[in-house]
Amino acid sequence: MQVLGTYALLLALITAGYGLLAGLLGLYMQRERLTASALRADLAVFPLLTAAVISIWGLILRNDFAVAFVAAHSNRALPFYYKLSVLWAGQSGSLLFWSWVLAGYAFIVNLTSRKRHPHLRPLAATILAGVEVFFLLLNNLVTHPFATIPVAVPADGNGLNPLLQYPEMVIHPPMLYLGYIGFSVPFAFALAALLKRYPGDRWIHVTRRWTMIAWGFLSIGIVLGGLWAYTVLGWGGYWAWDPVENASFLPWLMGTAFLHSVMMQEKRGMMKVWNIWLVFATFLLSIFGDFLTRSGVVASVHAFAQSSIGAWFIVFMLIVLALCLYAYLRNRDFLRSENRLESSLSRESGFMFNNFVFLVLVFAILWGTLFPVLSEWIQGQKITVGRAFFDRINTPIFLFLLLLTGVGPLLAWRRTSAAGLKRNFLLPGLASLLLLTGLWLGGLRDAYSDIALALGLFVAWLIASEFYRGARVVARHEGVNVVAALPRLISRNTRRYGGYIVHLGIVLLFIGIAGAGFNRDLSMAMPYHARMSIGPYTLISESYTQNDNANYSSEAMIVQVERGGRPLMTLYPARRFYKASNQAQSIVAIHVTPLADLYLVYAGHDPATGQPILHAYYNPLTVWIWIGAIILVLGTLVALLPNRRPPARAPASSSARAVAQPESVQV
Repeated sequence: MQVLGTYALLLALITAGYGLLAGLLGLYMQRERLTASALRADLAVFPLLTAAVISIWGLILRNDFAVAFVAAHSNRALPFYYKLSVLWAGQSGSLLFWSWVLAGYAFIVNLTSRKRHPHLRPLAATILAGVEVFFLLLNNLVTHPFATIPVAVPADGNGLNPLLQYPEMVIHPPMLYLGYIGFSVPFAFALAALLKRYPGDRWIHVTRRWTMIAWGFLSIGIVLGGLWAYTVLGWGGYWAWDPVENASFLPWLMGTAFLHSVMMQEKRGMMKVWNIWLVFATFLLSIFGDFLTRSGVVASVHAFAQSSIGAWFIVFMLIVLALCLYAYLRNRDFLRSENRLESSLSRESGFMFNNFVFLVLVFAILWGTLFPVLSEWIQGQKITVGRAFFDRINTPIFLFLLLLTGVGPLLAWRRTSAAGLKRNFLLPGLASLLLLTGLWLGGLRDAYSDIALALGLFVAWLIASEFYRGARVVARHEGVNVVAALPRLISRNTRRYGGYIVHLGIVLLFIGIAGAGFNRDLSMAMPYHARMSIGPYTLISESYTQNDNANYSSEAMIVQVERGGRPLMTLYPARRFYKASNQAQSIVAIHVTPLADLYLVYAGHDPATGQPILHAYYNPLTVWIWIGAIILVLGTLVALLPNRRPPARAPASSSARAVAQPESVQV
């Protein structure tokens, strides 16, 4: 299998290289047969890389420790399902996985765009082949997944990093990669459309759709990463502004900005320059995130070891940037706006301001992430900015974006009247002020959290009002009740109402995050029968238990939880010692309710007394982060569905006609 994988990987590079060169020559010389052969070569890369991936998985499952990658990241006692995740546990395997996913995207694009976008397809496929060649060069020349150990073959491997031996890590990296790599497709179509001066805005539809797919996968990956940090790392939180966390967040933010501003181009023929550069920047930030993770320039629990691979990424990003600048400067007249902004109080101005805020947020996060690197280059001393910096700078920006989430979709195109503002925003605004006042008077006085909860109510009210108004018209038109009318309403404009569902998910995410302002934690030694109180709970140390298997040994505390003087449950926070890697890891015990999580960490023994230490957290509203994420993904899926045609009979009124064919509101 090692030989098969090596040759499959090499053939994939040769085939992708041919697809790139033949594609460029075929387009330049207008040779259709040469172009067709390039497209067939592009299709062949995916099965070749599939053979390579199957080969490396076979070596992992067979415990072939003669292969350096297998010896470094697997061992005999590792459970089967974690052996599958070994592929993305190390530098060379994860790059192979990246190349394979990219080839899969290119394969699907080639097949699905044959009839829909025949004029863009050859150039877009050639651009994707160029990206594929870069990663396959890394696979074959820099960090080879099938390299063998030149000395004696070990009897067993080093094992998978204990931090990765959790169910979330079987799913989290693939979702991130599907998001990161998926942005290559809209980049290829946008660059191809600009280079070919593709007439009209038809290219924007395929670009938007593929951006939504990549954005949805990246959303899942980011949230799963937060869930992993919350349930595995044992510090009571889910987001620490770690450099690699930020690296995944930056293209997500830029992609979100594009998905909003693309409406301006579709509806009003405006912001074409913004849109093309938002697509370019999203792709570049995806590559930049891969660079941060793999180069070792920043310290992170998520990053791979220090490596010389960073120089390759820098050169590639410079080439991509130069190509984007060339295409823009040569064809910028093609991106002229068809209309101008007519009012500062309109949906157009809302989208423009929304874009500006997103860019400020991206710059602030990028600056904080790179500041240690820049300070070391300039001053010779690495100065790290902590979580406090990111919270202080970004929290007000996020709260403002939350406000725009509710206000923006309800502003009218061209100009919004004062009467429209009053009709849409008066009641939810008053309800939000009442909630803010109630929180303050009730003693919950964290300013940012209170504002986030009040804005959450404001936006949720606006979203619910939109659904109710539309469903009422459909109900009157089709003779059904409002509840039965809701799915019919959504199916008639999936993009609009899918976007509203995504916005509702964002609201719930903010509500969950707002709970962090009221977190409590307590740490103390807990000998037998010791008691600790936190929030409404009383914790009693009952006993201890030990376990041992081939992969790890463990020790767990048995903690009785009482509430109101009555036994509620028993929790088992634990510590594991992984034998292959000689590493210890905490196993968190969590009791989840809609109002708050009880979060227990067995923190080892007090070195002075030998007594076990329990660290307890009381985290209000955290579960709404994960619920919000589920709703966000559901909304993305709805927005990707095609619209269902309304009934053939004419609507009863003009308002019914407005619902039957409503204007789109983008995620």
